Amino acid sequence: MIRRLFGRKKSRPEPLPELPPGDGDFRLPFQTDLHSHLIPGIDDGVPDMERALHLLRGLEALGYRRLITTPHVMADAYRNSSARILAGWEALCEAAEREGVGLEIAVAAEYYLDEELQRRLEAGDILTIGEHWLLFETSYYNEPLSLEDRIYEISARGYRPMMAHPERYRYVRDYEAFYGRLREMGVALQVNINSLGGYYGRDARAKAHWLAERGWIDFLGSDIHAWKQVEFLERSIASGVLEPLILKNAVGNDNL
Repeated sequence: MIRRLFGRKKSRPEPLPELPPGDGDFRLPFQTDLHSHLIPGIDDGVPDMERALHLLRGLEALGYRRLITTPHVMADAYRNSSARILAGWEALCEAAEREGVGLEIAVAAEYYLDEELQRRLEAGDILTIGEHWLLFETSYYNEPLSLEDRIYEISARGYRPMMAHPERYRYVRDYEAFYGRLREMGVALQVNINSLGGYYGRDARAKAHWLAERGWIDFLGSDIHAWKQVEFLERSIASGVLEPLILKNAVGNDNL
């Protein structure tokens, strides 16, 4: 079991949602994570290198051997240049090697579907997962105008679109129509493992399990920002939520 390395917080944290009991024997069926926020001080993820290393050790203890960290790029909040992301990644890799963390660390970005992404598409300034996957997200509450046009633009520029945590978008009401259309357009769906356990609430959990039942999950991510998510991830894995999912979904994490 992973251990807390920092002292107790002064304020009592909110209780996490309950998970179904599991035997604790089931382990990760893959060794690659492709969504996290572990470059210090660059977005809403870890604030400093000490905590970044702490989270890396936690993920390594859970069975990950390789990760692709993906800081936010967003016009209104995190206007991270590719150069800044790469510099932060290099510093993270150097610190991890110095401290004996065995994880292989790669880098990409999580792009908000806004005008900044459009500008970078036009400039060819994109950090991809693997050779061609572009990880993107949208507003949680409002479906973007011309969503299909924006996805077509990503594809037309030679990238393959991957939607981050599609289960977390509250505006999705007709699951079959929305997710089915994305699949028709060649969009890969990357679900957060913790959504399956209820970390993000009932709505996200219901959508994640709906996608899993239909075999529509292409990739699974941790989306780690903080230690409490690593703890919940451990509980999610131990509960066995991944076991039936892997039987029905061609999860491609280790193919990246």
